[in-house]
Amino acid sequence: MSLFSFYQPKLFTTLRDYSARQFSSDLIAGLVVGVVALPLCIALAIASGVSPERGLIAGIIGGFLVSVLGGSRVQIGGPAGAFVVIVFGIIAEYGLEGLIMATMMAGVILIIMGVIGLGSVIKYIPHPVVVGFTSGIALIIFISQIGDLLGMKLAGTPADVLERLEVYYHALGTINANALMIGGLTILIQIFWPRWVTKQVPGSLIAILVTTLLAVFFTLPVDTISSRFGDIPRMIPAPHFPHFTLDQIRFLIPPATTIAILAAIESLLSAVVSDGMIGSKHRSDTELVGMGIANISSALFGGIPVTGAIARTATNVRNGGRTPIAGIVHSMTLLAIMVVLAPLAGRIPLAALAAVLIVVAYNMSEWRTVRAMMKSPKSDVVVLLTTLSLTVIIDLTVAIQVGMVMAAFLFMKRMADITQVISVKPMELDSDEELASRQLRAEDDDIEIYEIDGPLFFGAAYKFKEAMRIVEKPPRIRILRMRRLNAIDDTGIDALREVTKMSQKMKTRLILCEVHAQPLDALTKAGFEQWLGVDNITLTLAGALERVESKRK
Repeated sequence: MSLFSFYQPKLFTTLRDYSARQFSSDLIAGLVVGVVALPLCIALAIASGVSPERGLIAGIIGGFLVSVLGGSRVQIGGPAGAFVVIVFGIIAEYGLEGLIMATMMAGVILIIMGVIGLGSVIKYIPHPVVVGFTSGIALIIFISQIGDLLGMKLAGTPADVLERLEVYYHALGTINANALMIGGLTILIQIFWPRWVTKQVPGSLIAILVTTLLAVFFTLPVDTISSRFGDIPRMIPAPHFPHFTLDQIRFLIPPATTIAILAAIESLLSAVVSDGMIGSKHRSDTELVGMGIANISSALFGGIPVTGAIARTATNVRNGGRTPIAGIVHSMTLLAIMVVLAPLAGRIPLAALAAVLIVVAYNMSEWRTVRAMMKSPKSDVVVLLTTLSLTVIIDLTVAIQVGMVMAAFLFMKRMADITQVISVKPMELDSDEELASRQLRAEDDDIEIYEIDGPLFFGAAYKFKEAMRIVEKPPRIRILRMRRLNAIDDTGIDALREVTKMSQKMKTRLILCEVHAQPLDALTKAGFEQWLGVDNITLTLAGALERVESKRK
């Protein structure tokens, strides 16, 4: 299958019947989302440990390409809270050049994932793992913003959460009451604006405007974007390819893979949510390819990683956006603000941006989901809490890896638990086997019938072999009924091979019956008929019993 046989960006599909009326709706939605995205792009960049304009570049370049090349009608691309933790860690260890290289590598990984059709596979990541690292990221974002919310004068901002809490403790005497007031007011506006006024215009935007005006009008002594980072550049820099070595690439593979997985999960989740809002269907593989190109391009211009932003996408839909044109307008709006209003944006108090991110963290935390999952099976709770704890205490990359491995082992255990090897007595046979079993004497100890119930794969093969070994006296004939065995893997085939050899040593005839298509095809390809003999594989249990009787006679 060629790339272009499936790579069909939604933009080109929607333009076929595009109208002036729809353009009007997309224009309004794009303008609103662009204004809403401004403080978020800046805040997420600062929280990630980079200068504010790098968040704007991600929203402009990445957001534009996500809309032009992606597989969703209404997806809004840009920086997201999920990246804050991993980006901060990369910056601390590898510097800005390392972040740019890791983001480009993540883009390549995303493109490969889309080309080989992994768009529909991402949804199989276990729910406890997703909730665990999402909640862990939310907790880290919350903790990382405490210093700016309280206006503390910090000696440094370590990446490690526990070390950062220690820094906060030693800086308690530097709390700025004005910053705390600005931050508290920002949170209150975000809470009550949608309840009392309207949900069409997000409270975060109103909160930023109000608190910035207050800080300027009363000349409040609080840190602003400009006071800490200098003036925001009014233009996008020229593309720059980072310097790298092969050793750096090797070390950056784990964080780059984490960025790619997070981008894929966030963007496809956002696409699914928006599909439900507009009654559409996104193209998951196309979305991954578009997201990969967007990340490579964002990094080339110095931006941070990009993914689908659920909140901004929902804002787009609520304001009438129905095609990727709205996302393009959103990125153009951000560019216009950067060029024209950058000096004014520099006056935004950092306490206000911290408060915005604290609300974002609260919405990300999924605490209600976490509370509900505490009633789930203990194994799921262990995976959830382990992933969450490792995300906060150690590293997001480690948390995802350990969470996935734990979930995989637990899945194997559950599948092994449901696979049963049942001994069947002749008098327990169904009525449709009555004819064949009529001559089979119930007291015949030389015949054993076993039924395999469930898949026979590497997680359950040991159980099958153990059941076959536990015999006081080797039977003359052993029948394996496989009507409830729908799948078998190489380990299961090897288990059957061992049981066959064991039976031959004990001079026990082994007969398989009622073998389904997948197991039969797998056994045939493995040459099982040569080991067992074609005569020892039958379509029905009745046929197996008749062969037993014919040999007896």
